[in-house]
Amino acid sequence: MHTPVSAPGATLGILGGGQLGRMTVLAGRQLGYRFHIYTPEKDSPASAVADASTVAPFDDTAALQTFAKQVDRVTFEFENIPATTLQHLEATTIVHPQSQILRTCQNRLLEKNFLKRAGFPCAPFAAVHSPETLAQAIDIIGTPCVLKSTEGGYDGKGQVHLKTRPADAAQIWHSLDAPRAILEQWVDFEIECSVICARNEHGQITAFPVAENHHHQHILHSSIAPARLNPTIQKNATDLALAITQNLEIVGILAVEFFVTHDAKLLVNELAPRPHNSGHYSLDACLTSQFEQHIRAVCGLPLGATDLLHPTAMINLLGDLWHNGHPPNWNILLNDPKIKLHLYGKRTPRKGRKMGHFCISDSDLEQAESKAKQLFKELNQPN
Repeated sequence: MHTPVSAPGATLGILGGGQLGRMTVLAGRQLGYRFHIYTPEKDSPASAVADASTVAPFDDTAALQTFAKQVDRVTFEFENIPATTLQHLEATTIVHPQSQILRTCQNRLLEKNFLKRAGFPCAPFAAVHSPETLAQAIDIIGTPCVLKSTEGGYDGKGQVHLKTRPADAAQIWHSLDAPRAILEQWVDFEIECSVICARNEHGQITAFPVAENHHHQHILHSSIAPARLNPTIQKNATDLALAITQNLEIVGILAVEFFVTHDAKLLVNELAPRPHNSGHYSLDACLTSQFEQHIRAVCGLPLGATDLLHPTAMINLLGDLWHNGHPPNWNILLNDPKIKLHLYGKRTPRKGRKMGHFCISDSDLEQAESKAKQLFKELNQPN
C-alpha cells in the first residue's frame, strides 16, 4: 500500500543543515513546500532559508518527537546521521529514504556486501578489524590497495593507500584509528563518473545524464555533463545505476559513483542516498534539478524530466580560495553573464570546506570546460 502524497503546501522536515539541505529548500519553494530543519549546528546554511529550525543533537529523542509532530514527512541531506535517529522518527512519521538504506550506504562494508550479493561490479574487498586481519586481507587482496574506515570517512578522510605490503601492519592499522575497516583493491581507473537516479513510492524511476568527475586531494573539484565517455559506457553506467536504485527500493535520490577502468569496465565505487555534489550541474543544465527531483520523490509526486538542456561544467569553490579571511573577487565570475554562481551562506571558510560552486554552460562542452578552468584560475589569485 502506498502512503498518501504530501502535496505542495506540506511541511518537509530535513535532517542536517548543510548546503544540500539549503539547495533542497530553495528548490522546494518553487513547488510551494514549507521546510523545517533539524540540525545540531547553530546558524546553519539550510536554517537560513527554512521556515523553522530545531537545533538539537540527533540522539535527543524528545526533540525528535516534537520535530516529527510538526512535519508531514522527513528526509536527510547527508549520511553522518545515526540510523537509529531515522528509526525513531519512522515510528511516528514517514521517512524517505528509509533507515535501512541509510544504514547500508553509510557503512562501506554493508554497502559493498550489498553490491556483491546483488551481482553489481565492484573492486575486490575484505573486512578488517585488527592488525592480524589486515595482514590476512592484504594476502587475499594484494597491493596496491586502500584501507578505509567502514564509517564516517568522506572526501578522502579515514583512508590509507598502501602501494606495497607494509613492514608493520599493526602501525598501519593503528594509524587509521577506527574500530572496523574495509580493504579494497586499488583501481587503476581512467576516469570517474556518476549517475544520479531518483525513485518515488510508486516505483517510477529516472536517471540524470552521466557526469564526468575530477577530484583534487580526494575532494570533488569539477563535474562535466554530459560525460566524455562513449555511448556504450554511458548507457551501461545508467543501466547499472537504475538497477541498483530499483534493487534498493529507495524512495528519493541515489547517487552512484563509478570507476571506468582502462579496459572500459565499470566498477561501483560508492552510493549516496541524497543529493550529490556531482549533480549540482543539474540546477542550471537540466529541466528538473536533482533537488527538485528529490522532493518530488520523497513526497510521492510524479518525477520530473531530466533532459540536459545544454552541456555544462561545474567547479567547486572551497575555503582555500579565501585569502587571509577575505573572499575572492566574485566579479571575476559575475561579470560573465553566462556564469551561475551558487554560494552556500557559510560564515567561516576553512581549507577543504565547500563554500559554493559555479556552473557555465555552452553549446560546446570543451568551450564550457576551458572557460570554467580559466575563471577558476583567475579566482584563485589573491585580491
